[in-house]
Amino acid sequence: MLTLIPISVLLGAAMLWVFGRTSNQKAIQAAKRRVQARLYEMRLFIDEPSLVWKAQVGLLSANARYLSLMLVPAIVMTVPMVLLFAQLEAWYGLSPLPPGRATLVTLQMKTPLDPAAASPTLAAPPEIAIETPPVRAIGERQVSWRIRPTAPVSGVLRIVLPGGVVEKTIRAGAGRHYISDRRVSGLWELIWHPAESRLPPGNIDWIEIRYPSATMHWLGLDLHWLVWLLLFSMLSALLLKGRFGVTL
Repeated sequence: MLTLIPISVLLGAAMLWVFGRTSNQKAIQAAKRRVQARLYEMRLFIDEPSLVWKAQVGLLSANARYLSLMLVPAIVMTVPMVLLFAQLEAWYGLSPLPPGRATLVTLQMKTPLDPAAASPTLAAPPEIAIETPPVRAIGERQVSWRIRPTAPVSGVLRIVLPGGVVEKTIRAGAGRHYISDRRVSGLWELIWHPAESRLPPGNIDWIEIRYPSATMHWLGLDLHWLVWLLLFSMLSALLLKGRFGVTL
């Protein structure tokens, strides 16, 4: 939490800066005034149904105008936010494998599996026990193993195939670490799973380890890191908007 709070404050300030330079501030101020005016009309003419109806229609129109003015800044911020959130998920969203608890390693192939071909083999560090032989799901083009860490470790799994060897990082223990749950082959998938380099060209689509999800405890609450990030960044933006001269 001590590292997420400054990130949230910086994110709130960055969003304000981008918003101030990509939005039409005068139009936003005018749209907010129209919304307020329609709300006042509804209160003033509460005994005049026809006027209240017109005020409601005007309120919907003013809200639609206000939301449309938010569209450009939202689009501009989408790409950097996605890249940032993918990185933060690797830091805050996953916990290392707890020693003694079993999990699955799954290999996803690009083409159908050949039932007559030999199965891939898995090699792991001494602290990782491989509890099952490879289990093939022919229809889903997957091969899976059940593994169990016996002690804290930061190492590499090696999967041996007829065409060569591919590796996947693995981490077990405690604490917060930069964790890769899935190593992918595609460039688009790398945006969502950036914690490990792309797989080499070949028939493997991805390799995944099922890590437990992490929550962040603060003020008696256990919440996902994204909830805390949005809360602190929105609060920072509200507190700093006057200094940036931005109307939200």
